[in-house]
Amino acid sequence: MSESRSVTERLSAVMPRLVGTGTLTVLIAVYAVLVMAAVGRSAFQIIDHFSKAPIAISISGISALVYVLAMVALILHKGVWYRIAWATVSVEFAGVVVVGAITTFFPDAVGPDSGNAFGDTATVWTVFGQGYWFVPLVLPLAGMWWLRTHPAGVRGKAAA
Repeated sequence: MSESRSVTERLSAVMPRLVGTGTLTVLIAVYAVLVMAAVGRSAFQIIDHFSKAPIAISISGISALVYVLAMVALILHKGVWYRIAWATVSVEFAGVVVVGAITTFFPDAVGPDSGNAFGDTATVWTVFGQGYWFVPLVLPLAGMWWLRTHPAGVRGKAAA
């Protein structure tokens, strides 16, 4: 019995718990959904519509990469990944605000019909994420809140 506990303790030290329960799990699940949506949308746009609005579709691809990196960083969230998580959710929030403002107030600035949140050239961040029920606007704030309330040095249940 003590032999198995020793092995378990060794495994715990080598493979720290990546994702806990509760808020972080929900946060990562929402990021996973947005990763699928953003990657799928941008891949289709790059293949099918790139010449129609290269700036808007490049922004779409960049947002997909930011979501992937943010999700991975939140899953790992220790050491350098904690700093990467902060950087990516901050870039994500800035992107939503900047692209949202541009596409709201100057709808054709990044491409034809780029202010239409449901159009061919829309990004996840168009009109502050309107096409995704504004989740892209709220999600980085939730990520920043979680990172703020769970500092990098904290381990164990409190960090999950």
